[in-house]
Formats: sequence, C-alpha cells, structure tokens
Amino acid sequence: MAFTAQDVKNLREQTGCGMMDCKKALTESGGDFDKAVEYLREKGLAAAQKKAGRIAAEGMVYATVSGKVGVVVEVNAETDFVAKNDMFQGFVKDVAGVIAEQNPADVDALLACKMGEDTVEAALKEKILVIGENIKIRRFERFEGVCSAYIHAGGTHAVLVDFETSDEIAAKAEFEAYGKDIAMQIAAANPGYLCEADVPAEVIEKEKEILLAQIANDPKNANKPDAIKEKMVLGRIGKFYKENCLVDQEFVKDPDLTVAKYTDKVAKELGGEIKITKFVRYEKGEGLEKKADDFAAEVASMMK
Repeated sequence: MAFTAQDVKNLREQTGCGMMDCKKALTESGGDFDKAVEYLREKGLAAAQKKAGRIAAEGMVYATVSGKVGVVVEVNAETDFVAKNDMFQGFVKDVAGVIAEQNPADVDALLACKMGEDTVEAALKEKILVIGENIKIRRFERFEGVCSAYIHAGGTHAVLVDFETSDEIAAKAEFEAYGKDIAMQIAAANPGYLCEADVPAEVIEKEKEILLAQIANDPKNANKPDAIKEKMVLGRIGKFYKENCLVDQEFVKDPDLTVAKYTDKVAKELGGEIKITKFVRYEKGEGLEKKADDFAAEVASMMK
C-alpha cells in the first residue's frame, strides 16, 4: 500500500515522532496508518512522545568555552533528581558541543544536527526512554570571541560573557580570573542590561511614571514643586542604572569599585584594553510552570 507526504505529516502530528521515524513506520507497515502507529509504539518512540506531554521545569543549565566559542544551554527534565544523573549531564554537555561545532540557528535546527551517527532529536528521544522522564532542550546562546563561563551549584545558574580584548591579554591567567569574576557578578547580581545605552527608552519612561506616582503618594513629597520632583526622579533613575546595568553595578568583591572601574583596573594592569560586549544569564526553569504535587489529592484518588 502506497503512502503520501501528507500521510507522513498526519502520523507525525498524531504521534509527535520525527519525520524520518514516521516515514520508516509507514514503509514497514505497508502504508497502513494504524500499523504504523503500532510500529512506533513497539519501537518505544510513541512512548517518548507520551512523556513529552509532562511538565519539564527541572534539569540543568550549562555553560562552556572551547577556544573562541562559548555556549550556554538549558535542558529541562521533570525532576531535580535527573539533573544529578551522569547520563543526563553527559547528554547536556554533548548538546553544548554540537552547538559549538555546528552553530544551529535555533532549537529546531539543533534537533536536526548530527550527534554521532544520529541526530540530536533521536538522541533526545533515546534519553527520554532510558531515563523515563520528559526531557526538553529549551534554549541556548552561542558567542564567538573571547568568552568566560560560569556554572553555579551544578547547573542552577549559568553565565556566558563575551569580551573584546587582545589574544595576548586573553591568554593570561589574570584575565581568566577576571572573566570568572565578571561571570560570577552576573550570576549573583542578575543585571538586566550591559550599560545605560542598552536600556530601552520605554523602560525608563515606565520607571519614571512609577517614581512620580510614588512621590505623589508620599505626604512628605506630594506638595513639592514639579522641578524638585523631576530632580528626585532623575536621582532615582541613576540608582536604577546602578542596580540594573552590569558596568554600573558595585563590584561584589570590592564595593568601592564599579564593574566598569574594576575592568579598567585589570586592563591597565595587563597593559591593554578590555571591553565587556555582551552576556547571557540562564536560571534553570525560570519562567516555566512547575508541577505542584498535591499529595492529599493523590492519596484520595487512590482510595476511590
């Protein structure tokens, strides 16, 4: 029995399995749709899709630098226990290696990349079946240039920073220590922006609105002239920059210095220039809805 590209598409939509797996299933089943579904279930591929419906908000984030390529990636699983699994951790590191070497445009492109003899998508499905939990590659970033990486607490937070400096300075141990300091600063202080110029105008306008409302609601300041209120707002906007812009933040190891001044200090000591150009900070599961286990409801359902 022959089958069409639409049949492959329909099978993929129903089972969630890969296109090549669906094509093979239809070939092996002579084009019979039901037998193709059965074939995929027998191979364990449809079972992987069933797990894919479950919430994955744990797992780990990972950052690494190889030569002049840096990668940060988040791979989620259902339980924190899996993050301690050597097989899971090895898979995350292998995924980071694929990103570094093949430079995929997005997660879909990453899934189609080669990993050994197969694809990342096939390797992912194999890990879902073996580990027994839903696993998802959520996001990644890749930088080319002089980079530093930091991973906190085995993968709860990961940071990747890109710098502009000479190869001579980048090769020095002092720069390596500086790069780690900056990455740890980002992990701890969680800046939203690199510098003042990166803060969108609409963010500042919204902040001004909030600050003006706060002043208006404060009996001590409500009756002050508008000019005074504007100066107060500008002063508080300056504080906003110091808290939210990396280069303006107090350096965690030495509050007498800003990150910008610390950078200038290290650059001068190393006899060159250093500029922080961009960074990314991932926190495991941020923004994801986590499953709320209701133990009482679970026991009640078992008693019915």
